[in-house]
Amino acid sequence: MKVTVLIPGVLRAATDGASHVDVDVPEPATLGGALDVLADTYPGLDRRLRDERATLRRYVNFYVNGEECRRLSGPATPLPAGAEIQILPSVAGG
Repeated sequence: MKVTVLIPGVLRAATDGASHVDVDVPEPATLGGALDVLADTYPGLDRRLRDERATLRRYVNFYVNGEECRRLSGPATPLPAGAEIQILPSVAGG
């Protein structure tokens, strides 16, 4: 099942400059499954999104069709066909 992952500017170097990536996620499709497929294609991106236990990094927010996934089921959040995943790293500064 195809889903689209929106890549923020700060992470585009890891996706060869792509602003979005279409991934084919095996059923049952979940956020974690989509991130697994993304990691196979762009290994440098995975360490920016998940830790060594494949846990979502706390300073990166993931939205599935506009809903924050931590309020849903985290990496187990189911993905409907054609879902859009948005990745938003926290920005800090002063």
